[in-house]
Amino acid sequence: MAAILKDPRALPAPAPIQQLHHFAYRARDAEETRHFYEDILGLPLYHIIQSDVVPSTGEHCPYTHFFFRLQDGSFIAFFDLGDDQASEPSPNTPDWVNHVSFRVDSMQALLDMKARLEAHGVEVLGVTDHHIFHSIYFFDPNGVRLELSAQLADEFQMLEESKTAHARLNEWTALKEQWRKERAAGKTTAPLKPQQNDRPELVKK
Repeated sequence: MAAILKDPRALPAPAPIQQLHHFAYRARDAEETRHFYEDILGLPLYHIIQSDVVPSTGEHCPYTHFFFRLQDGSFIAFFDLGDDQASEPSPNTPDWVNHVSFRVDSMQALLDMKARLEAHGVEVLGVTDHHIFHSIYFFDPNGVRLELSAQLADEFQMLEESKTAHARLNEWTALKEQWRKERAAGKTTAPLKPQQNDRPELVKK
C-alpha cells in the first residue's frame, strides 16, 4: 500500500493531462466492430495488442485489444474476449446515459454522417439541438451509444460558461445533501430535481 502524505503541500502539482488517450469497451466481434468504426465512421484501425494474460491484474483472460484513431491522436478501443459475448447494459442506468461523443467540424459534416449511417442501415436519432452544439445519436454493434457533435459555441462563450460551473455544482451538492437527509427521514422517495432547467422548451405544457 502506498504511503499517505499527511501534508498536501508536499504533493507534486498535477501533471498536465493533454487529451484522452483511449476509452475501451468490450466487443462481441472484432471484425464486426472494425467494419463499423473503420468502413462506416472512417476511424482507421491503428494498433492491436493480443495476450493471454491481463497485464494490470495478472489474471488469465485471452483477448485481442484493438484501437481506432481519431484526428487528434486519441483512440477508442475494444476488447474481443473470443467468446462472442457483448457487454450487458447496466441494470440501473438508462440506455441514453453512458455514451461517447465525437466532435465533427461543421453542421454539414454532421448531416453528411447522418446520411452515411442511415445508408448503412444504422438507426440515427436527431439532429438534436443542445444550444451550444448539435448532435446525432446511434448505437454501435456492441450496444455502445455514440454521439456525433457539431460545436456551435466558440471558445469565448465556453469560457463564460465555465465561470459559473463550480457555483452551480455547489448548489446542486447542497440540495443533494438536504435531499439525502429528507430521504433518510422518510420524507421523500422521489429523485432529486436540479435547481435550474436549461431546456425549458422541452417541458411538456
